[in-house]
Amino acid sequence: MTEQSDPSCAHPRPTAASTGAGEGTPGAPPTAALRPLGEHRTWPRDFTDRLTAPLPGVRALARLARDGKLRPAAATLHEITELPVAPAPLPPADPGTLSLTWVGHASWIVRVGPVTVLTDPVWSRRILATPPRITPVGVPWAELPPVDAVLISHNHYDHLDLPTLRRLPPGTPLLLPAGLARWARRRRFTHVTELDWWEKVELHGVTFGFVPAHHWSKRTPTDTCRSLWGGWVITAPDGRRVYFAGDTGYGHWFEEIGARHPGIDVALLPVGAYDPRWMLRPVHTDPEEAVRACRDVGARAMAPMHHGTFLLSGEPPMEPLRRVRTAWAAAGRRREDLWDLPVGASRVLAPPPVAAS
Repeated sequence: MTEQSDPSCAHPRPTAASTGAGEGTPGAPPTAALRPLGEHRTWPRDFTDRLTAPLPGVRALARLARDGKLRPAAATLHEITELPVAPAPLPPADPGTLSLTWVGHASWIVRVGPVTVLTDPVWSRRILATPPRITPVGVPWAELPPVDAVLISHNHYDHLDLPTLRRLPPGTPLLLPAGLARWARRRRFTHVTELDWWEKVELHGVTFGFVPAHHWSKRTPTDTCRSLWGGWVITAPDGRRVYFAGDTGYGHWFEEIGARHPGIDVALLPVGAYDPRWMLRPVHTDPEEAVRACRDVGARAMAPMHHGTFLLSGEPPMEPLRRVRTAWAAAGRRREDLWDLPVGASRVLAPPPVAAS
């Protein structure tokens, strides 16, 4: 679970210059050159200056425990049986096909033609200090095609799961936030690339751009904000784009992501782990905020995630789905553009129209 306190003391908005991205003024189109894969880089000691809200203190954590908001109320747990689960075979990886399959939580299988990409892969039944998953993994590991790349948004245990990564060949390309390459290389991964915000790499003809998020990082008692956090924009060779937000609160970064990466087709946005709001608002969007974030990045469609898998906070299990459907309708968006997939289900993104000769 991720935790922060009241955002009223948030740090000023970082600029492109302060992030070291070299991208110019906010709202400008992306100008950063492609970074080479596998390069060894030097980073600041920590990325605390990137926070957009302060981290919680002891009082906040004590209040959370006192209020009983660590998990949903026992009276709501019957809703677990209502969570949609519909595993099915992966769509064919035909040339020109772009498909998304929800494995659960923030784990997706993104197939861009023959290229298979995993986001924040967690195939484990449970993660540190969290009850076991309440829905099955959407795609059995044995049914995965060869994995061409793994995208990691940040180092929290429910997004960076070492037991899952160790199932992969050590030469699998890992695309990581700044500051995480050493962690990966020490665990014998050999094809590791780390990026700062607004930087990008190309692999198998697919472009992967690392973008900001309103979040933080921590894996041990001594590494708070020692690595960066963010999301990824995946651009297919034909220009279709998928935005994977990772873990994030709502804020100014969404509009800038949309400005720098115009034409996003579908946004994979978190809608769960938001209660109580007094603590989690800075780092986890609620369903209504996720719908606004989809608008801000300019995405045509939205696929909710980060719900219905692990019980990380106090909202009832089905509440994120109910609320995101209501918020989507209230925003006047087309129902078919809300990809509220069951665990294990897939959706194929239509190819761009062929221009008339």
